[in-house]
Amino acid sequence: MNYQFQFDAVFAAWPLLLKGTWITIQLSLVATLLGLVVAVFCAWGKTSGPGWLRFIVNAYIEVIRNTPFLVQLFFFFFALPAIGLRWSPYTAALTAMVVNLGAYAAEIVRAGIESIPRGQIEAGRALNLKGWEIFRFVIIKPALKAIYPALTSQFILLMLSSAVVSVISADDLTSVAANLQSQTFRSFEIYIVVACIYLLLSLAFSALFKLIYQRTLDYPDRR
Repeated sequence: MNYQFQFDAVFAAWPLLLKGTWITIQLSLVATLLGLVVAVFCAWGKTSGPGWLRFIVNAYIEVIRNTPFLVQLFFFFFALPAIGLRWSPYTAALTAMVVNLGAYAAEIVRAGIESIPRGQIEAGRALNLKGWEIFRFVIIKPALKAIYPALTSQFILLMLSSAVVSVISADDLTSVAANLQSQTFRSFEIYIVVACIYLLLSLAFSALFKLIYQRTLDYPDRR
């Protein structure tokens, strides 16, 4: 094997790689925040909502969890414009990521909600708390603490799955790598560097989520 490693062309394109990395971070963080909001709402609807809302939430979760993310991405970017709803690649990618994460995380949040002892809920009612107050102060925070590891794993998986959005020309890290590969033909070097960047992003996200846990959820369990 006489292959000669040449990383010069890859490192010379560091501004493009940095831009692609930043867009990947943006997509992942915004999708994580919005997806968590969707997940909490769907979990509430599935556990405490009226019958019609439970039906809609269940249908949404089943459709998303049983179809490929790539098909969902194509639906938002290629199918919806056929009926007049046009998206930029970035908006289509973000929307698909939020919708996908919302469905998967909803089941995780639901499991956390159902793990809360009924006695705590009854205590909240005894204190004359309203339904949304019980959900906010009695249910959701202990539930998030219980499911935090599974939830953060799903967030990191979403960040790694964002590489798929390059197929609709969203300027993320993988899209930049593909463009560089077509210009330099140094596939091996480019994807070694990109794999290292994704690894560093995963470690950075893990550290961030650990810090958030320590600052917001790491309190003594008084049950």
